Amino acid sequence: MARELLQRHFGYDNFRSHQAEVITTLLNGEDALVLMPTGGGKSLCYQLPSLLRDGVGVVISPLIALMQDQVDALRQNGIAAAYLNSTLNSREVYEIEQALQQGALDLLYIAPERLAHPAMLNLLKRIKLALFAIDEAHCVSQWGHDFRPEYLQLSLLHQQFPEVPRVALTATADTPTRREIINKLALNDAKQFISSFDRPNIRYRIMESQGDSKEQLLYFILHEHRHNAGIVYCLSRKRVEEVAAWLSQKGLTALPYHAALPAAERLRNQQRFLREEGIIIVATIAFGMGIDKPDVRFVAHLNLPKSVESYYQETGRAGRDGAPSDAWMSYGLRDVITLRQMQSQSTANEQHKRVEQHKLDAMLGLCEAIQCRRQILLRYFDDPLPEPCGNCDNCLEPPQSWDATVAARKALSCVYRSGQRYGVHHLIDILLGSSNAHILRKNHQQLSTYGIGKELGQNEWRNLFRQLIAHGLLVVDIEGHGGLCLTEASRPLLRGETTLTLRQLTAQRRGATPSAKQNRRSQSLTALQRPLWEALRELRKSLAERQGIPAFTIFHDATLMEMVQRHPTTLQQLSTISGIGETKLNRYGGLFLELLTSHAESIRGLPAHLSDPNSRPEAGSDTAEVSIRMFQDGNPVANIARQRQMKDATIYSHLCRGISEGILEVQAVTGLSDAELNKIHQTMELYDGEKRLKPIFEALEERYSYELLRCVAAAREPYHD
Repeated sequence: MARELLQRHFGYDNFRSHQAEVITTLLNGEDALVLMPTGGGKSLCYQLPSLLRDGVGVVISPLIALMQDQVDALRQNGIAAAYLNSTLNSREVYEIEQALQQGALDLLYIAPERLAHPAMLNLLKRIKLALFAIDEAHCVSQWGHDFRPEYLQLSLLHQQFPEVPRVALTATADTPTRREIINKLALNDAKQFISSFDRPNIRYRIMESQGDSKEQLLYFILHEHRHNAGIVYCLSRKRVEEVAAWLSQKGLTALPYHAALPAAERLRNQQRFLREEGIIIVATIAFGMGIDKPDVRFVAHLNLPKSVESYYQETGRAGRDGAPSDAWMSYGLRDVITLRQMQSQSTANEQHKRVEQHKLDAMLGLCEAIQCRRQILLRYFDDPLPEPCGNCDNCLEPPQSWDATVAARKALSCVYRSGQRYGVHHLIDILLGSSNAHILRKNHQQLSTYGIGKELGQNEWRNLFRQLIAHGLLVVDIEGHGGLCLTEASRPLLRGETTLTLRQLTAQRRGATPSAKQNRRSQSLTALQRPLWEALRELRKSLAERQGIPAFTIFHDATLMEMVQRHPTTLQQLSTISGIGETKLNRYGGLFLELLTSHAESIRGLPAHLSDPNSRPEAGSDTAEVSIRMFQDGNPVANIARQRQMKDATIYSHLCRGISEGILEVQAVTGLSDAELNKIHQTMELYDGEKRLKPIFEALEERYSYELLRCVAAAREPYHD
């Protein structure tokens, strides 16, 4: 029965990972703790049992701003869902409460604060409950990366509703956090389902900032994710607004998001991100928990996260649909010092401080590593990966290491000789033998370490000091206004008892590696498929705008891509595509099938090699040859279209075959001059790898039609027999 509902409502044929086992556990009335990576299908674990058990499934979710989108998505799948939060007026609340008491709802989303209210508890006691689902369950952990005090009240579910099964779900929890979830939520008898934390579609890249992290970010976006949705995380609100404004000035659509913005602006920016395409959100960690947008193609960090859990949770918002995505980070010495200072100034107890220090040390270890990033990341969550992943920067571009023993001793000695009271900038000036006023005023030109470090440049010394702090050999003295001090761990190195090997400062690595670009190009749409892809996305967008919902709640990109690749011609064929359930087939099937059918003739008319580079033209497919022959006989495109009762666009697609195979000259078909062709070619070169013609069309100020641009593109993709 569960599999039947999976197909009917969600359009999927099979369960993933532990989904089936979790569903069976809840159907049997037992509790469960579920750890699945973002995009792994946690929601289905409680949505299907809510449909199959008597009563309503109550979902506790921490962010009311996202409840509406989650409910919209369920309604699109034919499921009766609602939410109760402070955005509703009294009439709306009354109607939902009536629906609850009448048994008309399958799922109800509420915030933990509302759940604990006596009136809400009394209402729940009067209705039949299928289950309780506690989403983002790591919020219960006081040592976790996103603690919410209101989650501590959720133990009352076990006390007041002992017969109702509960499921706690999260994408991020190390072993201590799991124990705390079980303890705080009284889930001692719960079955635990822990899936692999691996997100193989995400490429991890971490690079050192050398003072130009914004430029590094811009280059990364323009060369790899132009027109893609993405999230950029910054440590401070000021930095958020500065980066968002700067990216906007560079021609990107970038919106700020942080807790100090007016609530209306925050909501507006979040809604634009969820409902429009190609939007970049620049945010503090206040943004993102529970984000359900599947086509976020990159998550970038311009500052160092506080822990591996935070990093994993935030990067996990990329590529929920399983398509290739990037987790990109630029960090530097200032990040390390700032986070160390924040830890030292914390008012938490000593035990909590030690835990936080351990978490930051683990994060720094991930950044400074020279081995596979994914292996280190998964090992942190007790999910070892036997072999290097081949999809992180350290695998694709193995970093060099160097014996830093002598240089480190010079740096540590300089800290000691100058009195353990100066910051990095002044220490580097001493090592390089600078004669600036500050050095002379302090008489530091007399130190034995003055000028002994000229073999390294300023950036190299900054990199070394960052690594010494990261490895715990130096510490920031908060009371000494940020000066560096030696730790006990530095003594063996200074005494010559140990050596030190460090990651070498990398050259500016901008853009993708050759391997990365090759991988992405291999998954690009062909010239023939792009028009259909764009048309499907445009139809989806118009339907979504009409209903005021995000486009992905209608169909995910993966579903549209499968339509492009399989090109169904009947409703029955359309129903076999992943993500198209019964409700969506009835609601949208006819519209999408009509669009697919309208493109079918042009697809049949072009040679197969344009849609599949490894195939050859099909024998007997002569509709394109007829158009080509008529054009060679001197018939203009409009006449051919009229005589053959086809659209001009279809005839142009036929002629693209002739251009691609060298039968026709692009100038003869387009009527463009050499100068115009050169201009178009140059523009296409700038957008090399771009899947859509729209940005090229706009860059050329809309002077040339899409048909003409496709002809020029065909000349750039010749067919080799």
